[in-house]
Amino acid sequence: MHSSRPSPSEYASYFGRYIDLVAEADFVAVLSRQPAEYRALLGTLSPELAGFRYAPEKWSIREVVGHVVDAERVFGYRALCIARGETVSLPSFDENLYAAHAGHDACSLHELLEEFVHVRRGHMALFEHLGRAAWERVGTVNGHAISVRGLAYIITGHAQHHTGILRERYAPVLGG
Repeated sequence: MHSSRPSPSEYASYFGRYIDLVAEADFVAVLSRQPAEYRALLGTLSPELAGFRYAPEKWSIREVVGHVVDAERVFGYRALCIARGETVSLPSFDENLYAAHAGHDACSLHELLEEFVHVRRGHMALFEHLGRAAWERVGTVNGHAISVRGLAYIITGHAQHHTGILRERYAPVLGG
């Protein structure tokens, strides 16, 4: 895999907050261990605690994990499209609309964590088979340039971001 950090010209500035969270030079190592980190952090929660919301109208822990999975699917689809040479601008997505229609609170946390493992494995396999040209290919999402490499870092950093939110805002049930 081509693991060099994307330049700021390879993504919309909004995504810099995720890319900046990928501190290690080898983002692939981070990608590969994140599902286990989520399991270690959340895997022993009871169904009641997995439904914890730190404030009214905020996502439950299950919904946060479901969102991470949904977002990874969207980012991964974008990476696939751009890697394969798509020239049409891909659409944005409304994370709150997706969450409202996903039904993640009806799933067990265990199922959502397993889903994360499977989705991540699929993206790891995709990334593993990309050549240098595909990694560096730039497409458009919501009118903004973005590279496949940028999307891989965004996937990694987005999961890191939500790990931080879980540790900070859901600490009362996570023992933090």
